[in-house]
Parts: sequence; structure tokens; C-alpha cells
Amino acid sequence: MPAVRPLCRRSLSALLALALATAAGGGEPAGEPFTLAQLLSYPQPSSLTAARDAPRLAWVMNEGGVRNLWTAAAPDFEPRRLTAYDADDGQPLDALALTAGGEVLVYARGSGPNAAGEIANPNSDPAGAERAIWAVATDGSGQPWKVAVTPGVPVVAPAGDRLVYAQGSRVFAVPLAAPDGAAGDAEPPAPQRLFQARGSLGQLAFAPGGERLAFTSNRGDHSFVGVFDAAAGRITWMAPSVDRDQHPAWSPDGRRLAFLRAPGLEIGQRPDLTRGNRFAVWVGDPESGTARELWASPGDDGGFAQFYPATALAWAGDERLIFTSEHHGWLHVYALDPAGGEVVDLSPGPYEIESFAVSPGGETVYFWGNHQDRERRHLWRVPAAGGPPAPVTSGDGIEVEPTPLADGVHLALRRADARRPMAVAVVRGDGGGLRTIAPAVLPAAFPAARLVVPETVSFTAVDGAEIHGQLFLPPEAAAGGRHPGVLFLHGGPVRQMLGGWHYSSYYAHCYAFNQYLASRGYAVLAVNFRGGIGYGRDFRLTPGQGPRGAWEYHDVRAAGRFLARRPEVDGDRIGLWGGSYGGLLTAMGLARDSQLFAAGVDLHGVHDWAFRATDFPLPGGFWGLGEDDLELAYRSSPVADVGGWRSPVLFVHGDDDRNVLFQQTTDLVQRLRRREVHVETLIFPDEVHGFLRHASWHRTFVAAADFFDRFLRLPAADRGSDER
Repeated sequence: MPAVRPLCRRSLSALLALALATAAGGGEPAGEPFTLAQLLSYPQPSSLTAARDAPRLAWVMNEGGVRNLWTAAAPDFEPRRLTAYDADDGQPLDALALTAGGEVLVYARGSGPNAAGEIANPNSDPAGAERAIWAVATDGSGQPWKVAVTPGVPVVAPAGDRLVYAQGSRVFAVPLAAPDGAAGDAEPPAPQRLFQARGSLGQLAFAPGGERLAFTSNRGDHSFVGVFDAAAGRITWMAPSVDRDQHPAWSPDGRRLAFLRAPGLEIGQRPDLTRGNRFAVWVGDPESGTARELWASPGDDGGFAQFYPATALAWAGDERLIFTSEHHGWLHVYALDPAGGEVVDLSPGPYEIESFAVSPGGETVYFWGNHQDRERRHLWRVPAAGGPPAPVTSGDGIEVEPTPLADGVHLALRRADARRPMAVAVVRGDGGGLRTIAPAVLPAAFPAARLVVPETVSFTAVDGAEIHGQLFLPPEAAAGGRHPGVLFLHGGPVRQMLGGWHYSSYYAHCYAFNQYLASRGYAVLAVNFRGGIGYGRDFRLTPGQGPRGAWEYHDVRAAGRFLARRPEVDGDRIGLWGGSYGGLLTAMGLARDSQLFAAGVDLHGVHDWAFRATDFPLPGGFWGLGEDDLELAYRSSPVADVGGWRSPVLFVHGDDDRNVLFQQTTDLVQRLRRREVHVETLIFPDEVHGFLRHASWHRTFVAAADFFDRFLRLPAADRGSDER
């Protein structure tokens, strides 16, 4: 390993400029205002869900890696904790589902399997880990009980007496009632096999009466929608074809079944969200299996709009179908009368929705997106029959995931702003009575008042495109002086960073670290580069991006130069960091522009697109990469430019990553070591892509802050406290 050379590429004049800038206020802040531990002490709510027939909601709360389930109900919405997990063990709680009356909450605990069938065990527990379906009474009267051990997603029957799940080519049912005296780790009852069919089964959906079950059967190049009738003991296929059918949705009266259809795959063709495909809305008779096309997209507008939103197709009453599409150039929500008539755009204009929900009576559609506020998210309502959208929330906050309650009055949601992380809240459907439920009060150590409000900025890329981002300036920037700068590059790339705490737990952590860097005297720019969401389909599908030319890297370079020109920033001290796709772009910056970027922190990044084209979990990685693309894919990768890599780098990766193969980091580290580039690593045995343990995030940010301090600041002896 070569010796550490933090400032080896700088001349004596640059060193003198660094010293002068520090003396003028660009070095260590006067005193570290808060620690990473304090900043990461915020609770994180997720998985918000509601009961069908009772005004009750439930959610997961993650407090320092300790995950528990909570519930609240109208009219007082007093939160109640339902579980008592007490360790940062990296076992997620998800797949929440309430029974129709809200009496029981069903959930899954543990991760799904990796390619080898292993359940994630990021705590390296010698006993191993499992993924199981559990249930708990919402009145707090007892302990949770185990229902089934399976990686399947639980679907509760309308009567609440049982649940079903798919596992491979089979579907199972299991009673939901708690056995007498059974709780904790007691063995669950043996599941009953309902039926089996060829293919990989999923997307289970009960008919309103519970006697029939719709499902999809994925068979690779094509997929079917089927209906299992338990009483008749038969499966009916809905208009089977050579296409890919998915997202079955029952009409409220149970007499019709709608679904989406996309073309089947040609020989050698792989799913490609960067090029789109045609899709159509179909509806049919679940008794006979006959179905007809209601509407077809006018172009290759499908794929992303059916893949990304939480809901892609739903009924609003018996006479209106709601779906998402990009055929107007933006991800919008549309209404369609199954009896005929024009498709109605419910969210017209140059903005994007993220998903939608339908009111209990079907008369109103609620959606969330960046309408009239491109850099945030708010809730909107619109009649299902069409009309002008009306705001439910507005202002400087970020509001997401409208979840209608059965009382027909309230919506549950999550909300945040620049200083307060996401919290569960309720609001009336007309926008009145907004109140926070949990956490009602943040931990005393959390430094909300000392966080900066990021400024929305824009700059011009090499081709004239306008690129947006959020600039976090250190509190002392107003006093003058030149500070080190850092770019933050998000993953995905179908993401957008916002002017406040992010709704994704992964990017909430990233937002927290950007705030921490700002508190330590860094100017941080979070970049919304092309390939991301929020700015329209053309922005997301910029030609030549990713493995087909890495065009979005031009936006990263433009962001670095924009930051270097800021009067608050010392252009000789700019670093960059990011995870996943952001790790890829971090490595790209260091490989192609070591003169611009002095150091980088790369979390689980893709480094060789040609390798990515053949790795798991889906060859081509939704980029449609085939043999003819491999040469260009390699040239579009950081590994193709390691000859110009001079700047030091810190790699962080968990070796049970299910999104980016660990070998992407193993390979690049060996290449850089041979070239005597300064490389540091932080490796988490058994961790996954989006770290499951709070301790993993904390260690990552401690290491990243220390790394940037060593390579973008003065030596450690001249710094202040290193308490994190």
C-alpha cells in the first residue's frame, strides 16, 4: 500500500492558498455544533398502511436501528406501540397489511433471500436469520405470533380469517387467528397449498367477496393473469396471449378484472426502462376469461410508469379505472371509463406524480408529486371523473404517500421539511386540520434548530441543459472565506433529491450526512443529474446515458465546476460522494477528472457496465444490455479510465449486496492498487445494499467524514474535536 499523500497533487502555491483560506474562515468551524450520533437520532417512520373498513392506520418506526410497529385510530389518533423489538439487528419490518376492520396487523420480519437463497444476516448472528410473516392485535392485548416462514408477501383475505402468499409456482393459505397460548417464536401452523401453476406467481389480489384470487404467472418472455376459484377448483386465464400481463385489479362489485398488457419479449431482448414499450389497459370477465382492450398507449410510453409508482392500476368505483402513464412526457395519473370515452388526464401540466390513492367511495383520487413546486412533494386531490386538481398540502414542507382512511374524512401521510425529518401525520381530505402524530416530539439531542436550509440552485451543462440541485452552505459562510466543497450524487438513477428531508430512508441518511458536512464547514451540492425523475420523461431518458455513453457524467462535471466557481468554495478542495449509481458517478469523477475532484467516497457503486450487463439479479439490469452493447458499456465505465485516476478514494460496501455485486468493488480496488492510487475500504460482512443496521450507516459516515477531513482539510492535529 502506498503512503498516504493527502495533498500530493497540489503545488506549494496551492498549499499556501489553503492555509490562507483556512485562516479566513474556510477551515475547521469554530466548534463542532453537533455530532453524527445526535443527527442520526431521529426516528424514521415507513410502510404507512390503513384498514379498509375502520379509520385505523399502522406504520413501522425505526429508532436507531430498532424497528417496531405502531398504530393509531380516529378520532384521537393517539399512537400505540404494538411490538417490543429492542436491538439494531438489521431485521426489517415490511409488507404491512391490516385486516378490514383493523383488528389485526400482519407484517413480515426479515429480508428476502439473495441469489443463493440466504436471508440477510447483517448482524452476523450465529443463529442465522429468517423471513417470516407475523401478526399482532392492534388493541395491544397480546404478543405477536408467527403465521408462516416464507419470503412471500402476505395478502389478507377480506374476511380477515386467513392470509395467502405465493412462493415460486405455488400459492399457500394459512389461518390468521392466534392459536391459544401461542406467541413469540412458537411454530406456526402448517400452511395449506391452495394451488400451483407454471411460472413465478405473484401480485395476488382477492376478489371483494374473497372467493376468488387473481394472480400473475411470470414465464420469462411472457406472463399471464389468472383467476383461481377455490369453490370450483379451477384456474381461468384472462385472454392469454404472447404478451406480458400484470397488475390485476378487481372492480368493487367483483364482476370485472382489469390488468395491464405489454408486448412479450423477443429472442435475446431484455427489459429496458430506458427505452420504454407500448402498453394497454384491458378489462375482462373473470368467469369466462374473455377480455378486451380499453386503451393503448400512443407510443413506447410504458415500463417505467408501471414499474415505479406504488400503484399502477386501480378502480375508483365501478365505472372508472385509474392508471399511470408517461405518454404526455411526464408521469401522470389518468382516468378511463371502461364503458368507453376519452382518457382523462387527472394531473395535467409539466410536473410528475409519484403515485396515487383512491378515496373509499371512489369519488376522489389523491396523488403526490411536484406540481407547482418542482423541488418538493405535496398532496393533491382531483375528482375521479376529471377536473382541476386542488392542493391538499402546500408550503415549504414535503408531504408524501396520501393514505385515505375509512371514515372518508382523513388522510394519513408522511411529512418533513428542511429541518424536521419525516413524521406520520393526518389531514382532512380538503387540506384542513393537519397534525403530526409520530414522532410528535423529536429526541432532545436532535439538532433541528442548527440545521441549514439548503438553497435550490441551477447551472448549465455542456449542451445547454439546465441542471438543478440543493446547495448546503456552512453556517459560517456568510462571514467570508473559502471552504472545501463536496458533490453528493444520488443513486437509482430514477431519484430526485429535494429541498428537505427525503421520504426514502436511504436518502434521509444521505441528507443527514450532507447536513453534517455543512456543519463542519463544507459547502455541499446535491446534484439532480439527468437520468433522474422530477423533470420529465426526456430528462430521465437523455440519450447516451449510463452504459450507452455516460452522458449524465457531463452534468456531474458541470456541477463540480459550478461549485468551484462559488465565492464560498476553494476550487482546489472539492470532493464527491454517492451510493449505488452515485457511487458509479463518484468513481467516474475520480477516473476522468482527478484534477477537479480531490477525493471521493464511493458506496457500493457500479464500476464496470459490461460486467453489470451479465450479473444478477436481472441480466442487463433493466437497461436492455445485450452482447452488442458490451464494448460501449465498458467504455462508459470508470474502469475504462483508471489510467487518469490520481485522487484518493474510500470504498464502502456490504458483501451481501443484492443490487450491485460486491465484485464490482473487489475488481476496481485491485486495479487501483496496481496503479498505486491511495485506496481505503470499509467493508461490512453480511450487509446488503441499503444498509440494514443503524450502526453500519453511522460507521460509514464517521469514516467518510474522517476521510474528507484528511484529504480536503488540514492534518488531524490542526482540526477540532473528532467526536462523531
